[in-house]
Amino acid sequence: MRLLLVEDDRMIGRSVEQGLKLEGYAVDWVLDGISAEAALAETDYELVLLDLGLPRKDGLAVLTSLRKAGNAVPVLILTARDAVSDRVRGLDAGADDYLVKPFELDELAARIRALARRRGGRPTPLIEHGALTLDPASHEVTLAGTPLALSPREFALLHALLAEPGVPQSRAKLEEQVYGWGEELESNAVEVHIHALRRKLGAAWIANLRGVGWFVPREPPPA
Repeated sequence: MRLLLVEDDRMIGRSVEQGLKLEGYAVDWVLDGISAEAALAETDYELVLLDLGLPRKDGLAVLTSLRKAGNAVPVLILTARDAVSDRVRGLDAGADDYLVKPFELDELAARIRALARRRGGRPTPLIEHGALTLDPASHEVTLAGTPLALSPREFALLHALLAEPGVPQSRAKLEEQVYGWGEELESNAVEVHIHALRRKLGAAWIANLRGVGWFVPREPPPA
């Protein structure tokens, strides 16, 4: 899941970026409103974490422009502005949620998961596909009731593949889901993680359409 973090406080931004990467998210971080608009014009994000008190262009103005352009990407406002009137303005401008600083990373991650579920139309946090179960909150994966030990990258890739069973995901799309700007990326990184997942799950769980990409079969393999 690829996120855009818009935060001008470098200490907060670095802490949130590092914490969310440990949670398995790909995070792109910008420091001002103009850079945020440029990033949103170039990349399809699954969620935006938006501060309001930004240089060059205020966060509320960024949000207003985003919604006027018809972009429905979920937006979670992160701000020190805790007055009720500020919350009302943010929500009325099109924000999906509002979190006041200071906040705990665990709460931020929970709110991100809730927005992702809402966007995907899933009422429960668990993703179940046949005998395979993935829990985004605990990062636990079980196959026929047996826990599997996955690395953060493996978990993120499996999460991305399970979002659309039967739909091939290209290397470029999977890289976008798993890696943020500036992260060192080997040319065969996706293949290495796919190989590891097949070894742990069983080869039948991840198929490849040559020249197109990888996918979890629409009909789950037998347990």
